[in-house]
Amino acid sequence: MALEISEILATSHHIVQSRLRGRARWGRWLLAVVAHRLEKRRSRRTLSELTDNELCDIGLTRAQAKAETAKSWFWC
Repeated sequence: MALEISEILATSHHIVQSRLRGRARWGRWLLAVVAHRLEKRRSRRTLSELTDNELCDIGLTRAQAKAETAKSWFWC
């Protein structure tokens, strides 16, 4: 019950494709996470540049804005 060479190659090809799809999925997830964290960083930077009147318009105090911008861009 030996496998033919073509069957072995086809099986190997499917294994490689499966692993590549898994790595591609992981890579897309990682890029999405980094993009999300960078967007948080940009938002917090913009928040830190708002005036008191602009903060009042969005319902925040200066202390709340400072607390938010003091958070780590990567972990929070």
